[in-house]
Amino acid sequence: MISSIVLAAGMSTRMGQPKGLLEWGAESLLSYQVRQLNDAGVDEVVVVLGFQSDAVHRTIRPLNCRVMNNPLYHTGRSGSLRIGAKAVNRDAESILIVNVDQPRPASALKTLIAAHDTKYAATRPSHDGHSGHPVVVSGWLRAELLEASEEAGGLRGILRAHGTEIQDLPGDALWTLDLNTPEEYRQAVEAFQAKV
Repeated sequence: MISSIVLAAGMSTRMGQPKGLLEWGAESLLSYQVRQLNDAGVDEVVVVLGFQSDAVHRTIRPLNCRVMNNPLYHTGRSGSLRIGAKAVNRDAESILIVNVDQPRPASALKTLIAAHDTKYAATRPSHDGHSGHPVVVSGWLRAELLEASEEAGGLRGILRAHGTEIQDLPGDALWTLDLNTPEEYRQAVEAFQAKV
């Protein structure tokens, strides 16, 4: 079983609005993410919301996913990671951890999932010497996800602790696309629409 956690609880202070509500093609960014995960063959999609959760939830209500709420979203991403890890199926072989501001098409997600071998702690994409997202972790790492904390570095800290057990999947610049500011979003929309 392949599970996924979509982290979409943050306040998006640099963007000025919840990233999940940004337009991406003809739908919201979060709706796009959930649909691509479904199309990639992920068995369950757990979405963790927080800031303006009602408004963001409305955009994905008809989609195949389970929504969890993080009332302490302002304390950092680790809380959302713990909530998502608790919600996913405990028998999941692999867990794909996706940030809402890093849109990836189903074809790329399928490639990443297929590349993951559960003898490794995680598989992460890379481009030009830089680690990318999302990350696939083996189900046996779920216990550590449940203990994630800001003090220990969250997901990054967990991956750091398993440095020699992580495999990299080299790929193109798509893996490092990240929407943090209005300018990054504008550039990404132009690039995205050029490919549609």
